[in-house]
Amino acid sequence: MSGKTRMLAPDGDATAPAIVVMGVSASGKSSVAAGLSTSLGIDWLDADDLHPAANVAKMASGRALTDDDRWPWLDRVAEELALGAAAGGIIVACSGLRRAYRDRLRSQAPHAVFVHLTGTPELLVDRAKARTGHFMPATLLASQLALLEPLAADEAGVEIDIAAPVPSIVEKARRWMELHGE
Repeated sequence: MSGKTRMLAPDGDATAPAIVVMGVSASGKSSVAAGLSTSLGIDWLDADDLHPAANVAKMASGRALTDDDRWPWLDRVAEELALGAAAGGIIVACSGLRRAYRDRLRSQAPHAVFVHLTGTPELLVDRAKARTGHFMPATLLASQLALLEPLAADEAGVEIDIAAPVPSIVEKARRWMELHGE
């Protein structure tokens, strides 16, 4: 695909993309978002960078966030998603674990589409344990898996298994977007 990607908004109008690469910790959201950014020629943002220091400290200490912790963060992510789309398109790596969280993101970017990265619990645990330099400990993975709600039939998006290499995942997501673009 050459140039900037365009997506179809729910009303059928072409709009700059607002893509959320979602999934639990260690699913590869940042790697896939970076790959999609290169492939599609649009910027990407890691929603982890938007967490307030208190959220990061809480997770780093092994405590899961509550919805009250998440709402202000999700509002900030939604704002960045909308601003990025208005500026020509954006990809955001964001867990988006529950439907309510995705609805919160869509509140400011209604045409957002989701690339849900899925994998077996065993693969995710192995990846989480192998990561270094990330604030999210592997011990919180179980709480994220328990919270996870897959995309519903009325949510624009695609599920992609993370067992494949990142370039293959990026290509699958890009092809899906081509089919759902202009």
